[in-house]
Amino acid sequence: MQDKTCLTIASLAAIAVPAVAQTQTAGLQPLEEIVVTATRIETTLARVPAAVSVVGQDVIQLGRQQLALDEALSRVPGLFLQNRYNFAQDLRIAVRGFGARANFGIRGVKILVDGIPETLPDGQGSVDSIDIGAASQIEVLRGPSSTLYGNAAGGVIAVTTELAPERPFTDLRLSAGEYGFSKVQFKAGGRSDRLGYLVSLSDSEYDGYREQSRAENTQLTARLDFDLGEDRQFLTVFNHTDQPVSDDPGGINAAQAASAPRTARDQNLNYNGGEALEQTRIGFVYSMPLGEGHEITARNYYAWRDFNNRLPFGFGGQVEFDRFFMGGGFTYSNEGSWGGRRNRLIVGFDFDEQDDDRRRYMNNLGTRGALTLDQNESVGSRGIFLQNELNLSDTVDLRFGIRYDEIEFDVTDRFLGNGDDSGKRKLDDVSPMLGFSAELSDSVSLYGTWSSAFETPTTTEYNNPSGGGGFNPTLEPQTARNLEFGLRGSIASRHRYEVAVFNIEVDDELIPFEVPGSPGRDYFVNAGESTRDGVEFSFTAQATDRLRATFSYTHSDFTFKEFTTESGRSYAGNTIPGTVEDLLFGELEYRHPNGWYGAVDAIHIGDQYANNANSAGTDAYTLTNLRVGFERETESLVISPFVGVNNMLDETYTANLRINAFGGRFYEPGPDRHLYAGVTFRFLR
Repeated sequence: MQDKTCLTIASLAAIAVPAVAQTQTAGLQPLEEIVVTATRIETTLARVPAAVSVVGQDVIQLGRQQLALDEALSRVPGLFLQNRYNFAQDLRIAVRGFGARANFGIRGVKILVDGIPETLPDGQGSVDSIDIGAASQIEVLRGPSSTLYGNAAGGVIAVTTELAPERPFTDLRLSAGEYGFSKVQFKAGGRSDRLGYLVSLSDSEYDGYREQSRAENTQLTARLDFDLGEDRQFLTVFNHTDQPVSDDPGGINAAQAASAPRTARDQNLNYNGGEALEQTRIGFVYSMPLGEGHEITARNYYAWRDFNNRLPFGFGGQVEFDRFFMGGGFTYSNEGSWGGRRNRLIVGFDFDEQDDDRRRYMNNLGTRGALTLDQNESVGSRGIFLQNELNLSDTVDLRFGIRYDEIEFDVTDRFLGNGDDSGKRKLDDVSPMLGFSAELSDSVSLYGTWSSAFETPTTTEYNNPSGGGGFNPTLEPQTARNLEFGLRGSIASRHRYEVAVFNIEVDDELIPFEVPGSPGRDYFVNAGESTRDGVEFSFTAQATDRLRATFSYTHSDFTFKEFTTESGRSYAGNTIPGTVEDLLFGELEYRHPNGWYGAVDAIHIGDQYANNANSAGTDAYTLTNLRVGFERETESLVISPFVGVNNMLDETYTANLRINAFGGRFYEPGPDRHLYAGVTFRFLR
């Protein structure tokens, strides 16, 4: 166990709300008007009929360790994140409970990077290829949004890569910390008359707090913005991720978590649990006007992903797939009038294709054995949509939309020794939305919305618990209907607040479970009905040009309304596992004109249940983090050293809770207090 460092800090009563991007200059920047683009119709935040948070570049990057997105997104109300430290399982993201079921990968939340989806057509997403050190803004659209993005849009996270600056620069960022953490990043950007560019190359290593937790990651990210003249724009984005090591320590039981939190599960050590992946993605976005008030936008992307992992059991315990996914879309927008009132219309279609060659092998204590499954899995998705925003008056907007999606799953079994499990499933859904926003005054606005979402099982979740390949024939998509009202506004142009109240009714909720013969492998079942009620609040107070406090609070009541298992056991009235009732975040940030800065934040996470029966879980805990640094600028060089402390008060907690894990292996303990430090050299030209 590492030495305990004595640290004292003044107590904090502050908190976070949607922040705006800030340039790295001395002193805090004033609160500015926020423009939201994730809603497809570009709108100022005050007139968006939905709950949206926007996090800026300083919050994402400045003085951060940059291990995972939760460092910046924990301030967003309605958003619950876990699992920063297990890279084999990916970050767990839940928006109003959507995504809570995922023990690996991301479900129910649409992930976009520069308008290009990181979520597959089958609904599974990942963030392992997102370069945190090159992100300038993250928009979080909370609540069902299938009208906008189709399958698995219980919420939307849209990441924007840094735009090219007017003054060319080259960055070198070096950082290191406890538990074998080190990261090197090179970044350069600039602009000419017709081209803006940003290129980032990073390499990181992390040994981890627990046994069997080592991870390595190398990323190359590029964004090229071409100005073709006559208001025509062409964007090219590229990313290559090589993650050759992502070990998995596994979940352990409560006794082991209490007595030996740094140990890994025996099975994960014996079978060398973990994964490796390599992914390359390239995307293009083209936009051009078609006369006054008319515009078209087209996007196209291609991605290749090679993946293999080792699960902690023998039969079928090693998985390998070669994935190709691609897609595109086209939108037409018109800004004109309807009945003498300003009107904005957008119509379009999206198409996405996924093709996986998947094989499973015996895992002979970490060594690949005989083939147990060989099949091709393809998923095709088509969606057409319409959105319209009508100004009923100078202060009231009405927005409505509708989308139709069709998704086809096709499995071709090539391992026929145990029979032919080939099959097809075709699923479709219509997703409507109706909302309004009203400016009650220059500083206060009200909104209301009714929206829907649907979510198909992913190809992995379609695993057949009876054995073999093919689909689980009993599994159906889940659907949701969301009704919410919100109030947002500002006080004296220095403070900003938002309140949202919502009710979501979900049918056929997808819930994971394990079977004794394959512990560590998830299967899924539909719960009958569930209901989700919640209140979200956020507040930003800029007391002076040097001091800013941010605060957010979420209260959630997510329960099974009807859920009876095949054995006849009823879980009606139980809390949905993996969700949290009370979530509280606060941050106090200080900036001095001479370049010094500091920020302390705290997040309180309430009790959680780990299983459907609500018989196991974790107690509430509070994590406190500190980061300090300064920026010293000369004519051609900016030097920015920084240091940070995670879990400053040395809290004992569970960093990730594995839902319905067999044998009580729910717990992945989080690291105790640990330090990191670094420095950025920015060379200006």
